[in-house]
Amino acid sequence: MYDEEAAIRRILAEGGDTWAVVGLSGNAARPAYRVARVLQRYGKRIVPVHPKAETVHGEQGYASLADIPFDVDVVDVFVNSSLAGPVADEAVAKGAKAVWFQLGVVDEEAYARTRAAGLDMVMDRCPAIEIPRLT
Repeated sequence: MYDEEAAIRRILAEGGDTWAVVGLSGNAARPAYRVARVLQRYGKRIVPVHPKAETVHGEQGYASLADIPFDVDVVDVFVNSSLAGPVADEAVAKGAKAVWFQLGVVDEEAYARTRAAGLDMVMDRCPAIEIPRLT
Protein backbone atom coordinates (compact mmCIF):
# COMPACT_ATOMS: atom_id res chain seq x y z
CA MET A 1 0.00 0.00 0.00
CA TYR A 2 1.21 3.48 -0.90
CA ASP A 3 1.95 5.71 2.09
CA GLU A 4 0.97 9.23 1.04
CA GLU A 5 2.24 10.74 4.32
CA ALA A 6 5.69 9.28 3.58
CA ALA A 7 5.42 10.64 0.04
CA ILE A 8 4.67 14.11 1.40
CA ARG A 9 7.84 13.95 3.51
CA ARG A 10 9.90 12.68 0.57
CA ILE A 11 8.63 15.36 -1.78
CA LEU A 12 9.02 18.25 0.63
CA ALA A 13 12.25 17.20 2.34
CA GLU A 14 14.08 15.13 -0.26
CA GLY A 15 12.22 15.46 -3.56
CA GLY A 16 14.22 18.27 -5.02
CA ASP A 17 13.98 22.00 -5.03
CA THR A 18 12.55 22.88 -8.45
CA TRP A 19 8.77 23.08 -8.47
CA ALA A 20 6.80 23.77 -11.65
CA VAL A 21 3.58 25.41 -10.46
CA VAL A 22 0.94 24.82 -13.13
CA GLY A 23 -1.70 27.53 -13.06
CA LEU A 24 0.55 30.13 -11.43
CA SER A 25 0.05 33.64 -12.77
CA GLY A 26 0.67 37.13 -11.48
CA ASN A 27 -2.83 37.27 -9.95
CA ALA A 28 -2.12 37.79 -6.24
CA ALA A 29 -5.71 36.87 -5.36
CA ARG A 30 -5.24 33.27 -6.52
CA PRO A 31 -4.12 30.53 -4.12
CA ALA A 32 -1.28 29.49 -6.45
CA TYR A 33 0.32 32.91 -6.00
CA ARG A 34 0.39 32.57 -2.20
CA VAL A 35 1.45 28.92 -2.16
CA ALA A 36 4.33 29.63 -4.54
CA ARG A 37 5.56 32.35 -2.19
CA VAL A 38 5.50 29.89 0.74
CA LEU A 39 7.47 27.35 -1.30
CA GLN A 40 10.07 30.02 -2.02
CA ARG A 41 10.34 30.88 1.67
CA TYR A 42 11.17 27.23 2.30
CA GLY A 43 13.95 27.27 -0.30
CA LYS A 44 12.12 25.85 -3.30
CA ARG A 45 12.64 27.31 -6.75
CA ILE A 46 9.26 27.89 -8.34
CA VAL A 47 8.66 27.85 -12.08
CA PRO A 48 5.37 29.47 -13.16
CA VAL A 49 3.48 27.49 -15.80
CA HIS A 50 0.55 29.36 -17.31
CA PRO A 51 -0.57 30.15 -20.87
CA LYS A 52 0.43 33.81 -20.29
CA ALA A 53 4.00 32.72 -19.35
CA GLU A 54 4.25 35.57 -16.85
CA THR A 55 7.21 36.21 -14.59
CA VAL A 56 5.99 35.63 -11.01
CA HIS A 57 7.91 36.12 -7.77
CA GLY A 58 11.00 36.90 -9.85
CA GLU A 59 10.87 33.62 -11.79
CA GLN A 60 10.44 33.36 -15.56
CA GLY A 61 7.15 31.75 -16.57
CA TYR A 62 6.53 29.21 -19.30
CA ALA A 63 3.37 28.44 -21.27
CA SER A 64 3.64 24.68 -20.69
CA LEU A 65 5.74 22.08 -18.89
CA ALA A 66 7.26 21.08 -22.23
CA ASP A 67 8.52 24.65 -22.71
CA ILE A 68 10.66 24.56 -19.56
CA PRO A 69 14.26 24.13 -20.78
CA PHE A 70 15.51 22.40 -17.61
CA ASP A 71 14.50 19.57 -15.32
CA VAL A 72 11.80 19.99 -12.70
CA ASP A 73 11.50 17.86 -9.60
CA VAL A 74 7.87 18.41 -8.63
CA VAL A 75 4.85 19.48 -10.65
CA ASP A 76 2.35 21.30 -8.42
CA VAL A 77 -1.06 21.38 -10.10
CA PHE A 78 -3.48 24.29 -9.60
CA VAL A 79 -5.94 23.56 -12.38
CA ASN A 80 -9.49 22.25 -12.45
CA SER A 81 -9.73 18.52 -11.75
CA SER A 82 -11.01 17.93 -15.31
CA LEU A 83 -7.69 19.29 -16.64
CA ALA A 84 -5.37 17.73 -14.05
CA GLY A 85 -4.95 14.30 -15.67
CA PRO A 86 -3.25 15.61 -18.81
CA VAL A 87 -0.97 17.77 -16.64
CA ALA A 88 0.04 14.69 -14.63
CA ASP A 89 0.79 12.87 -17.89
CA GLU A 90 2.93 15.82 -19.04
CA ALA A 91 4.79 15.69 -15.71
CA VAL A 92 5.62 12.03 -16.31
CA ALA A 93 6.80 12.84 -19.85
CA LYS A 94 8.89 15.75 -18.50
CA GLY A 95 10.70 13.39 -16.12
CA ALA A 96 9.46 14.92 -12.86
CA LYS A 97 9.96 12.93 -9.66
CA ALA A 98 6.59 13.83 -8.18
CA VAL A 99 3.18 15.32 -8.90
CA TRP A 100 1.18 17.26 -6.33
CA PHE A 101 -2.54 17.94 -6.89
CA GLN A 102 -3.65 20.89 -4.79
CA LEU A 103 -6.64 21.06 -2.45
CA GLY A 104 -9.77 20.31 -4.44
CA VAL A 105 -7.88 18.79 -7.37
CA VAL A 106 -8.88 15.14 -7.62
CA ASP A 107 -8.42 12.63 -10.45
CA GLU A 108 -8.12 9.03 -9.27
CA GLU A 109 -7.19 7.71 -12.73
CA ALA A 110 -4.37 10.26 -13.10
CA TYR A 111 -3.20 9.35 -9.60
CA ALA A 112 -3.03 5.67 -10.58
CA ARG A 113 -1.21 6.41 -13.87
CA THR A 114 1.30 8.66 -12.16
CA ARG A 115 2.02 6.10 -9.44
CA ALA A 116 2.29 3.33 -12.08
CA ALA A 117 4.94 5.45 -13.82
CA GLY A 118 6.95 5.41 -10.58
CA LEU A 119 6.40 8.98 -9.44
CA ASP A 120 5.40 10.05 -5.97
CA MET A 121 1.90 11.50 -5.98
CA VAL A 122 -0.13 13.58 -3.56
CA MET A 123 -3.73 14.55 -4.21
CA ASP A 124 -6.11 17.06 -2.62
CA ARG A 125 -3.46 18.49 -0.26
CA CYS A 126 -1.51 21.74 -0.06
CA PRO A 127 2.28 21.93 0.36
CA ALA A 128 1.95 25.31 2.08
CA ILE A 129 -0.01 23.53 4.82
CA GLU A 130 2.21 20.45 4.91
CA ILE A 131 5.71 21.96 4.76
CA PRO A 132 5.58 23.82 8.12
CA ARG A 133 4.65 20.52 9.80
CA LEU A 134 8.04 19.09 8.79
CA THR A 135 10.07 21.76 10.56
